[in-house]
Amino acid sequence: MSTVADNKPAEEPDFQKMTLDTFMKMSDDERSKLSATARKKWIKLEKKAQDKSRKEEEARERAAAENAARLERAKQIKIELDLSLPPAKQLKIRDLSKYVDQRVKIYGWVHHLRTDGKKLWFIDLRDGTGFAQIVLTGEMCMTYEAATLYREAAIAVYGKWVKDEKGRAQGTFPGYELAADFWELVGPSCADIDMLFTKDSNPDILMNQRHLVLRGSKASSVMRMRSIITHCFREHFFDRGYTELSPPTLVNTQCEGGSTLFNFNYFEDDGYLTQSSQLYLETGIAAVNDCFCILPSYRAEKSQTRRHLAEFHHIEAERPFITFEDLLETIEDLVCDVIDRVGKKMESDMDTFLRASGGKPIPKLERPFLRMTYEDAVKYCREHGIYKDPETKEHFEFGDDIPEKPERQMTDEINRPIMLIKFPASLKSFYMQKCDDDKRLTESVDLLLPGVGEVVGGSMRMWDMDELMEAYKKEGMDPAPYYWFTDQRKYGTCPHGGYGLGLERFICALLGIHHIRDACLYPRYRGRIAP
Repeated sequence: MSTVADNKPAEEPDFQKMTLDTFMKMSDDERSKLSATARKKWIKLEKKAQDKSRKEEEARERAAAENAARLERAKQIKIELDLSLPPAKQLKIRDLSKYVDQRVKIYGWVHHLRTDGKKLWFIDLRDGTGFAQIVLTGEMCMTYEAATLYREAAIAVYGKWVKDEKGRAQGTFPGYELAADFWELVGPSCADIDMLFTKDSNPDILMNQRHLVLRGSKASSVMRMRSIITHCFREHFFDRGYTELSPPTLVNTQCEGGSTLFNFNYFEDDGYLTQSSQLYLETGIAAVNDCFCILPSYRAEKSQTRRHLAEFHHIEAERPFITFEDLLETIEDLVCDVIDRVGKKMESDMDTFLRASGGKPIPKLERPFLRMTYEDAVKYCREHGIYKDPETKEHFEFGDDIPEKPERQMTDEINRPIMLIKFPASLKSFYMQKCDDDKRLTESVDLLLPGVGEVVGGSMRMWDMDELMEAYKKEGMDPAPYYWFTDQRKYGTCPHGGYGLGLERFICALLGIHHIRDACLYPRYRGRIAP
């Protein structure tokens, strides 16, 4: 059954705004409404466009036919390994410098390919340990495998590692190249590799293609630096006599507050992903003294800033029989010593650091770090126009939490590491020791680094049994599930303190990385759990 809407006349074309595309979609009846001059003009343009389209299609067909013929010819060209040559020693690119003028074999992925005529190709090969320039000549450039070689294909190359006569070869060992005498395709790549993303693609595209982005020179260098930095942390701890422990990451208690817990069903019981290994690490000090761990922690914060992750690697340490001043010196020693160790390791491979940092040098931190109380930080913000609410220009008051943005603004203005100390108890966790001279405050510290803000959070731990029980009560917490933590105050309690350092934030500070997601293999943050 027809309706009024079905019988509604078609909307009249607006001839004043007409384009060629509009004209080509017109019916004969619509075209008849045009003036003879206009119709003639548009028909002429239409024919011209159709001719152009036909020629382009014919050109594509010719190119496809020529390419098919080229591939057929390429299939007839075969190259073989010359068994009369000296045996090739299989190496990784990082080891090539020891084998100048010797025949070697290397595997890797095609990072970049450029041609200089039909019989001279240059391949930048990457194997994850370095980059090397490969030179292919003659029929090696004319096989079917060569004709279908695209970026990111995996290949094996045989040849002599020699000095580049023109001195233009780049890579891990500038001025040297592999003069190939044979190569073979191990794993092909697809031609669409260059259309998936560019370095300027939006972050969501880059994160969706993270498995391929990681192959880039900067991303892979950041991952290598992450490994080196983590190794330097372990070296520091072992050099200082710490023992590494492995606390559980599946727990039944909270550490930093229930609002940021990830919960799950643990064999019909309530379970949580740990927010921090600190409480368990504290139980290790009576067994092994100074101890540390490097493990994931999880925070279900709604924050979507450039320094927040839902899963991050937490470097945590605990020490018995120390004072608050000892704790501050311990943190300062950790950060400076690790940076020094990284610098020494990169002396022979500074290119990796510079690729990861975008050319920025290793920062030099001046010791001692600036010590600033929370109260002085509030005063600084008031005196320097850093507001709690920029729109209303409302100032911070004692007891207010100083969020990430103003905290980072203050740190960047001062432009040096700041040990922000003695926060109000109302802003900190239940287990933090109160200051003897002012029970409103805690013996707590946040280390702030320029460009990032908070990197380390630490405190002296509450070690009196009665004080801890009162803290449970004040927070409305049932102490029963924490019996093992409470027992530390029951059986041989002692003054002790510790800290947690966010590895990814530290990497951002050291390498000058703007967003924390780029310091992770596969970052996890609000809205991102794939790939």
